[in-house]
Amino acid sequence: MLSCNKNEKPIVSFYYWKTIFKLSETEKEILSQNNVKKLYIRYFDIGLHPEAKAPIPVSPIRFEENPQKYKIVPVVFIQNKVMLEPKLDVKDLAQKTFDFIEQINQKNKISCEEIQIDCDWTLNSKDNYLKFVEVFKKLSKKKLSATIRLHQVKYFKKTKIPNVDSGVLMYYNMGSIAPDSLNSIYDQKAASKYLKSLKKYPLHLDLALPIYSWGVHIRNNKVIGLRSKMNIKELLQDSNFEKISPIFFRAKQSNYKNGVFYEEKDLLKIEEISTKDLKEMAEDLDENLPQKPKEIIFYDLDEFNLNNYEKNIFEQVISEF
Repeated sequence: MLSCNKNEKPIVSFYYWKTIFKLSETEKEILSQNNVKKLYIRYFDIGLHPEAKAPIPVSPIRFEENPQKYKIVPVVFIQNKVMLEPKLDVKDLAQKTFDFIEQINQKNKISCEEIQIDCDWTLNSKDNYLKFVEVFKKLSKKKLSATIRLHQVKYFKKTKIPNVDSGVLMYYNMGSIAPDSLNSIYDQKAASKYLKSLKKYPLHLDLALPIYSWGVHIRNNKVIGLRSKMNIKELLQDSNFEKISPIFFRAKQSNYKNGVFYEEKDLLKIEEISTKDLKEMAEDLDENLPQKPKEIIFYDLDEFNLNNYEKNIFEQVISEF
């Protein structure tokens, strides 16, 4: 029995993080090629009403096609400031969150066996968050998973472990977004400070790996914004920008790109994830995880991201385990 399990490769799944659910042909093709059975779909975020300081749902998903071919796991992203609210009514929030997920499911004829809560909780929000998970688990009577960040693994005795069936280690967004030359999405050196702690973490972890890229918009050596869906290949074709180093581009003249204004001499630092990075992540994780992940969830399913890689990239990554 043991030897059978040892050779079983993790399955490939994806996060779907857009506000309208409609798959492109490229996206369908990748799902089919990788025998994907499960999609983790962001249903809505929970933020704080600026005046009332009460939790409110933000940008709920709209389904333009039915995802019935796939097992759907609704994901709710809760901003940490919600959990930091001292007067938060945790029971009420858990009930409203569950009701809204059910409402979206009923409207779109979706049934689900699992729900995922995504929140980067901290020491100060820990009590509210852990209580929320407890209440939500009882209410939903479903399998519950939670996203886990590297710092929550390393310091789990302080940050505690939510009462969920399994965790998903978010192996990205490791550094600060800065005008320097480091990649904030993935940096092996930053990751290595946490890897050894994985062996001691008591909750089963599956993995979330990044396949997205973005531009860090810099003016006068200050970051003024993050620009999603940008990569080197695309900027090389834009005559308004010139490449001044492997990852930096400079605006040759003031211009608009994707609705954003760039002043002459503004810089764009491109942070992207190469095939080599993904394989390196998989190798490092395989060496340090106490158990093989059952699943690797790639963030996120979007034609723009998929076009950056060879067709068999996902096979290459799971073969490292």
